Amino acid sequence: MNETPARPKGRTGRRRLFIGGIATAALVAAAVSLLAPSAHAEADRTLTSNLTGTHNGFFFSFWKDSGSASMTLRENGRYSSSWNNGTNNWVGGKGWKPGSNHTVTYSGTYNPGNQNTYLALYGWTTNPLIEYYILENWGSYNPASQATRMGSLTTDGSTYGIYRSQRVNAPSIIGTATFYQYWSVRESKRTGGTITVSNHFNAWRNAGMNLGQHDYQVMATEGYQSSGSSDITVREGSGPQPTSGPTSNSPSNPGNGSCTVSVSRAEEWNDRFNVTFAVSGKSNWTVRINAGSGQSLQNSWNASISGTSGTLTATPNGNGNNFGITLYKNGNNSTPSASCS
Repeated sequence: MNETPARPKGRTGRRRLFIGGIATAALVAAAVSLLAPSAHAEADRTLTSNLTGTHNGFFFSFWKDSGSASMTLRENGRYSSSWNNGTNNWVGGKGWKPGSNHTVTYSGTYNPGNQNTYLALYGWTTNPLIEYYILENWGSYNPASQATRMGSLTTDGSTYGIYRSQRVNAPSIIGTATFYQYWSVRESKRTGGTITVSNHFNAWRNAGMNLGQHDYQVMATEGYQSSGSSDITVREGSGPQPTSGPTSNSPSNPGNGSCTVSVSRAEEWNDRFNVTFAVSGKSNWTVRINAGSGQSLQNSWNASISGTSGTLTATPNGNGNNFGITLYKNGNNSTPSASCS
């Protein structure tokens, strides 16, 4: 474990050896066994104070300025988080140091409600000092409303607006400084998929938004004066999304074979809330949604839904692999879990 206290961040704010001879091979194998102990998975670990380091082969960062936000580091590139309104601002996630223009695939659950929170590929560069977000999902606040539009980019199944904003005398990874924030804001929200990072970096450069030397880059959850939870798994490369397992703070998201489904909490009202689902790996699928006790279906879109309470079944209706439902709370505000087959 290589750990240092996390530095504050701005708000709005990854041989082949040929040996001749049996004896030589045996000697080399013995030497390797002495120098390289067998790999083992690190145990889950919950963070409640500012820290950066490595866990199960991934860099992690956790920062908050106050409150009860926590993040649990889990197997491989998975982490889960929860926070409440007693937290002013926090951000954390797993990824890489240094960051780069590689391709990132992620999946899981993210429960923003109708509150101020982000799910983004998030990172920093120095010389120039830049804080950047590839924003995949968010709650009530869209940062584009307070930023300058610099263009747009269509990639990975959606159009992203490109924006720039400036922070003056704000916390950063090098201390209090003035710096630009770069944003790619996805128009169709999601909680799972592939991010072709190089497309964003190239689009920013073409808009005159140049990056510097890469520091860290994480698939991050952020909350500001809000409450919510997430359970995210990230890895490098494209292809089927990794699957996040269940936690006490977020619904389960199991897959079956190459079919996976991500669950995202969306708009919320006093008596009901929206949930969106994104299926990957198959175009002919069945998603089973486990609504909470007392909850009932009010509305649905982009899929055929059978059932009104308990276990709901969704199948394609010709509108693609992204669909949603509206559930009446009826005293139960929990987010449903889902599985795909």
